[in-house]
Amino acid sequence: MPEGDTVYRAAAKLDRALTGHRLTVTDFRVPAFATVDLREGEVIRTLSRGKHLLTRIDHQRAWTLHTHLKMEGSWHVYPEGEKWRRPGDQVRIVLGIEGRNAVGFQLGIVELVPREAEADLVAHLGPDLLGPDWDEERAVANLRSEPDRPVAQALLDQRNLAGIGNMYMAELCFTMGVNPANAVRTVDQLPRLVRRGRQMLEVNKERAIQTTTGDLRERERMWVYRRDTSPCRRCRTPIAVAMLGDPGRERATYWCPSCQPER
Repeated sequence: MPEGDTVYRAAAKLDRALTGHRLTVTDFRVPAFATVDLREGEVIRTLSRGKHLLTRIDHQRAWTLHTHLKMEGSWHVYPEGEKWRRPGDQVRIVLGIEGRNAVGFQLGIVELVPREAEADLVAHLGPDLLGPDWDEERAVANLRSEPDRPVAQALLDQRNLAGIGNMYMAELCFTMGVNPANAVRTVDQLPRLVRRGRQMLEVNKERAIQTTTGDLRERERMWVYRRDTSPCRRCRTPIAVAMLGDPGRERATYWCPSCQPER
């Protein structure tokens, strides 16, 4: 699933492409909104909230288009007439202005709500690591509210803090020397862990190639994520991987057994 910095960039791309323009095309390819027509509506802004995208459109009344990339989704912007890079049967929505189209592929969520209901869409989220509402103390308190929960699950729970996905969870645990299966209560420097998580997303939010090592080369970008059986960059112990999480919601989790001991 895309991480918070990926969604932040998607919001910035849509904001640059559409904000301030009037829509000439609105094609909703989801049954609930198939008849919606927002042509001539003005795009006011697109912003991200954790992993959620909110596009504000004024058309007779104030609306908010809520989209979520989930596992496979993406937003592309094309000059008018350019061939789309993904199949047409994956399209969920097209927003067009004069000269260009924004196309949403395989979006996990597509909702259109009155602007006054926008806050309800994201009310369940914790502080956004890349948002103006960021609150480190609140994020730490949220994590500590379930002290026996495994660190990996607590970090991935968007109700605690919004924006960390599986990749950043694994990389963050490694750089802090924390085994992802350890309980939250065993983490001695929880504020530092949260602060470093925000730093990781901040560093990567403006670039398409993510790295936590500082190296942008293909095989050198990550410490442990998707490096199972490869040697640890610090101690040469083979990186381990296991499916961890609640039944039915397990995620592939990576760590170094030597640098990240169980507690």
